[in-house]
Amino acid sequence: MLAVAEIDYIRYEANQKGRSYSDIAKRTNHDPRTIKKYAEMEDFSPTKRKQIRKARVMDPVKPILDKWIQEDLTKKKKFRRTAKRMYEMLKEQFDFKGSDRSVRLYVAKRKKELQEQSESAALPLEAKPATAQVDFGEAPFVYKGERVILPFLALSFPYSNGFYFQVMPSQNRECFLEGLKRMFHYMGRVPKVIRFDNLSPAVKKILPNGERELTEEFQRFVLHYGFECEFCNPASGNEKGRVEAKVKYIRNNFLLPELTIYDLESFNDSLWEKCERDWQRPHYQKGKTIAELFEEEKECFLQLPAKEYECVRYEQVRADKYGYIRVENKLDSTSPRFAKQMVLAKISYQEIEILTEDYELIVKHERLYGTPQKSMKWQPYLILMAKRPNALKYTDFYEKMPSEWQDYFSHCTIQEKQKTIQLLAVLLKEHDFEISTQALRLASQYGHPSVDSIKQVFYQLINGRGIREPIQPKISVPTMPEASRGLSHYDRFFESTGGER
Repeated sequence: MLAVAEIDYIRYEANQKGRSYSDIAKRTNHDPRTIKKYAEMEDFSPTKRKQIRKARVMDPVKPILDKWIQEDLTKKKKFRRTAKRMYEMLKEQFDFKGSDRSVRLYVAKRKKELQEQSESAALPLEAKPATAQVDFGEAPFVYKGERVILPFLALSFPYSNGFYFQVMPSQNRECFLEGLKRMFHYMGRVPKVIRFDNLSPAVKKILPNGERELTEEFQRFVLHYGFECEFCNPASGNEKGRVEAKVKYIRNNFLLPELTIYDLESFNDSLWEKCERDWQRPHYQKGKTIAELFEEEKECFLQLPAKEYECVRYEQVRADKYGYIRVENKLDSTSPRFAKQMVLAKISYQEIEILTEDYELIVKHERLYGTPQKSMKWQPYLILMAKRPNALKYTDFYEKMPSEWQDYFSHCTIQEKQKTIQLLAVLLKEHDFEISTQALRLASQYGHPSVDSIKQVFYQLINGRGIREPIQPKISVPTMPEASRGLSHYDRFFESTGGER
């Protein structure tokens, strides 16, 4: 209801001065229908307050609606049930007799209330469910025969005191996103809020007023998985003190003294069970095990998106005159035909795929970390090498070649070397040296083999036929009559028939 002074003005202008309702509406900034209502109103007696009645029909179904709304808050908006759908479900499943309007009003009200509760819960320092903290730590390892320091990415859950971690070859962008993605997909859920330090893989620049300019790859990752990210103030690591304490706990209890790793992927797969086994201990305050508390807060996590995020980035680079490209000060070979040309590098945490401008694969390299400075794939260069076969012996391709092939080339003529290198250019395109070496051994059983015989045996092996013994025919041949020599059997043609010869 309007203020008394406003009503008095409206009635004076309309009834005393005779102004139109539309004119008064413009003057007072009210709807013309409101002006008409108060200009023509005759009873201004105080009215009784509206009595609040107990919603007897709605009360039994409110807990059901609350549960549905809470479940939907963990999903993307397009996957949530509408109020109309909830009304239909209540009718179908619970024989609900109320109106759809009652359901719509209640759902709208509860969504707003629950959303506000969810937002207030998104404060990592208060250890609320479905929040997490992320940080890198370091530990010593013996990896690939060398003593090295490797980083590990820790994801800590302050509410339950649970955690996961993965050992990565570097702290670069691809390793950072790959580690997070693995943990999300192993859990089958995504925390609602994650607090980060100002890690360079995520933060490009710290702006005034607490703003952050994020890297493009991290922005895409956040959009894909739908979580909210928060960042510590500069030089304020204490704001994520729980995960820093967890990093120390992981290193002391899981990674010391230094471990020997032969295969990083297998090692990381073994860490899931080790983390969860640690959760069987009681929480330091809450009287439940960490595992029980984690299952409780996991119900508040977000659902995974339908597709897994591909943690890669693309760079356009120019190959030098030898066909090498440079990615982060490491050299990777392409092919002689791409020398001094632009190619596309698809970079993930573990490999680099070099593509043409039409996204066709040229060659694939394992991504280099640490001391190796160059990765060379010789297969694309063998056609060029076939033109100068004597240069073969002065390449590291020859040095890494199996001894059988080195011995074979030492007994080849120039023409045989050319043809053999051309053959290897074809065989090594889709197969490694193992099958071709096996073919060489089989073909060499009767002396120095020709290039064609090696090729023939190779394709027999990959087609599953191998070297076969000669086939012995299983055919029954009829017994032939015994032949007699001489001309006597021709006399039959001259024997007497009917008195004549």
